[in-house]
Amino acid sequence: MKITIIGGGPGGYEAALYAAKKGAEVVVVEKDRVGGTCLNRGCIPTKAFLASYDVLETVEKAESFGIQVDGETKVDYPAIVARKNKVVDSLVKGIQFLFKKNNVTLINGFGSLVDKNTVKVTKDDGSEETFSTDYVILATGSVPISPAVFKYDGKRVITSDEILDFEEAPKSLILVGGGVIGCEIGQFLAAMGTEVTVVEALPRLLATMDEDVSKQLQRQFKKEKIKVVCGDGIAEVNPAEDHVDVTLQSGKTMSADYVLVAVGRAPFTKGAGLENAGVEMAERGRVAVNEYMQTSVENIYAIGDIINTPFLAHVATKEGWTAVDHIMGEKKKVPYHAVPSCVFTTPEIASVGTLEYQLQKEGKEAGKDYRTGTFDFKGLGKAQASGHITGFVKVIADMDDTLIGAEIVGDRAADMLQVLTTAVTLGLKVEQVADSIFPHPTMCEAIMEALHDVHGMSGLKV
Repeated sequence: MKITIIGGGPGGYEAALYAAKKGAEVVVVEKDRVGGTCLNRGCIPTKAFLASYDVLETVEKAESFGIQVDGETKVDYPAIVARKNKVVDSLVKGIQFLFKKNNVTLINGFGSLVDKNTVKVTKDDGSEETFSTDYVILATGSVPISPAVFKYDGKRVITSDEILDFEEAPKSLILVGGGVIGCEIGQFLAAMGTEVTVVEALPRLLATMDEDVSKQLQRQFKKEKIKVVCGDGIAEVNPAEDHVDVTLQSGKTMSADYVLVAVGRAPFTKGAGLENAGVEMAERGRVAVNEYMQTSVENIYAIGDIINTPFLAHVATKEGWTAVDHIMGEKKKVPYHAVPSCVFTTPEIASVGTLEYQLQKEGKEAGKDYRTGTFDFKGLGKAQASGHITGFVKVIADMDDTLIGAEIVGDRAADMLQVLTTAVTLGLKVEQVADSIFPHPTMCEAIMEALHDVHGMSGLKV
C-alpha cells in the first residue's frame, strides 16, 4: 500500500511517520523544508523568540529574588535570530532523520494531482516527476492573508513570514490584528525595544477567548507600554520609502517604520490539481471532507488548514493520524469538542472546549445553562514562592456537572491545560477530576480549587 502525502508540515510529517510505522510505503512531497509553516515560520521560531523574552524578564526581576546581576542587560538581537535559526534547523534535521529511519521517501518539489492515483512533482529546476499511488493525503497548509487595503509589499508592509528574519528589531511597528500571532510577536518585539501599536477591529484582543482573559492580557500590555487600539479597523495604508502611514476607520492617523499584517491565514490549494481528481470543495476555498478526513474521492484525504477545522498544528496532526487510521481500516474520529488552544504571551493563555462567551452568545433559550468555577494563582503557595501570581483558572461545566470547557491564564498555562483537555475529551464530571490528588505545592492546585469552586467548596478562595 502506497500513501503519498502532499505537504510536510505537522499534519503531513506526523501522518507520514504514523503510516510508515503501520507498514505502509510512504512518500512525502514538500516544496520547501519539512516542518511546514509551524516549524519554519510559525510556532517554533516565535517560541524561540519568546524564550529569549522570558530570559530577559527573569534577569530584570533577579534582584527581587535576592540575586544581584552586575552590569547592564543588553539585547543582542542578531544572536537571538541566530539561536532561533539553530533551533529550527535542528528540528528540521530531526524530521529528515526520522524519515530515513522509517523509510519515508521525501521528494522536494511542488506536488499536484494529475488524477486520483497519479501525483506530479515540479522541482525547482523545472523538471517534473510523475508517479502512481494508492492513496493521497493533502496537507498543503495555509498562507498569511493580506487584503488589498494593506498594500502588502514585503518591505514596509509585511507579514509574520518576513518579521522572523529581520536582522534587528524595528524601531516602531503597527501590528494589525490582536489575535494569537499579533499578541505573541507584539509582546516580544516590545521587549526588544520596538514601539508597538496593536490595532484590532474587534472590541478586544483575543476575541476567541473570554472577556476576562482578554482583559488580563490587555492589563499586561499596558504595563509593558504596548499601545492597543480596539474597535477600530484600517481604512488606508500608505507605504513610503522609510515608513508607513496608516489611517484608521475612525479617522485617526499613525505612522511607523513597518506595518505587520496578522489578520489571519487562508487555505493554500492553488495549483494542487484538485479539479483533475474531482475533489469537491467547501466554503471559503476549503476542501470538503467527512469525519474521517476523506474527500469526495474515496482514496484522497485532506487535513489541516485546507479543511474547515481550527488552524492549529496539533489539530492537523490528529487529523493526519485519523486519515491514516481510516486508510488502514480503523474508524477513529477527531474530538473537536475538546480542541486545546494556546497563546504563548506573558502570561500564557490556554483554553479548551466550549468557552463562556460562546455559551452566552448561544443563550439560555438554547439549553445552554452552565456553571463556572474560578481560582486566582495568587492564592497558591507555589505561585507566591515562584513570583508567578498573575492569572487564574476557570472551569466550565454543564448542568449535569460535566466539564465542557476551561481556560488558564498564567505561568505555564499551556503545559497545565492537558489535565482539563483530557477531562473534556472524556466527558468527565467535575467531581471525578476534583477527587484526584493534586501534588503540593504546584501551580496545578489552582485547577483543583477552581473545580471545587464550581460547588462553592474551594477552601482557599477568598
